[in-house]
Amino acid sequence: MPTRRQFAGLIAGAALAPLAAAAQRRSQDAGIAMPAAGERAWKAQVPQLRIGLIGGENEADRLARHDDYKRLLEETFRVPVRLFPASDYAGVLQAFSARQIEMAGLGASGYAGAWLDTNGGIEPLVVPEEADGSIAYVSVMVTRADSGITGIEGMRGKSLAWADPNSTSGYLIPRFALRRAGINPESGQYFSRTGFAGGHEQGVIAVLQRQYDAAVTWASGQGSAEQGFTRGNLRAMVEKGMLAMRDLRILWTSDPIPNGPTAVRSELPAVFKEDMKLFHLALPKTHPQVYEQIERGGGTGYREADHGMYRMIVDLRREEAAGRRRRS
Repeated sequence: MPTRRQFAGLIAGAALAPLAAAAQRRSQDAGIAMPAAGERAWKAQVPQLRIGLIGGENEADRLARHDDYKRLLEETFRVPVRLFPASDYAGVLQAFSARQIEMAGLGASGYAGAWLDTNGGIEPLVVPEEADGSIAYVSVMVTRADSGITGIEGMRGKSLAWADPNSTSGYLIPRFALRRAGINPESGQYFSRTGFAGGHEQGVIAVLQRQYDAAVTWASGQGSAEQGFTRGNLRAMVEKGMLAMRDLRILWTSDPIPNGPTAVRSELPAVFKEDMKLFHLALPKTHPQVYEQIERGGGTGYREADHGMYRMIVDLRREEAAGRRRRS
């Protein structure tokens, strides 16, 4: 099991060093251009591009946010694109295992889970950069502003909503942080009860509707907290008119967490992967509105990613699975 110091070092910068050392391409690099439109030779192996959309937001909004993205992919590569919005994170992981999708944007924990489930059968292409060029975000625990709860210590005997069992910021990292703080996150041990809300958006709604005292969700951790930060679930809910940040109080913020990648099946042609990399790297400059739609806010674009930056998250997933087996 990773130690607290190892994990803090990883997410604060050590894990990002391989990316910098390898000089991966970035959206901000000069010369990054959208691939020329036209049919590709890889179409014989990928006759349609199937893209998984993870949960955490209602299906109609997910599809609407990705409609222009879908159309642009079709226009660029002359291949039909189908979007598969799963009801939860596990649906996308299972679709990768069953070879029912070619590509999906995943959280770090979701990527690690899919990589384990497929025995290394998926690989990361690009990772989003935040407004300052970093490739990390944070988990936050929120409660209602009128709850009277002002910190984690006030959550003893209260209820907590997780987002999804395959969510990094909505489950894996807050559980890790709570255990390292000496708090047993299992229901009835410190909290009166815990449960899965069905996604990030649903968890915050459950808090606002007094179904839970607090929930964990994700945010960039940059920009104004009063506006829901620069991007993330809180910012998206504010922009959709579902949330006023004055109605929430942030109880806890995690250390930086590696952003999740856009990943593809490893067995797919190298030329297909290169096209998908270049498409995403060029997207923020050539089609900024599409980029902001799919990223639920804006940063500086994307950076090439590799498996190395997620090794510690893979280890945490293995430990989490081993813990479940011991408890069962």
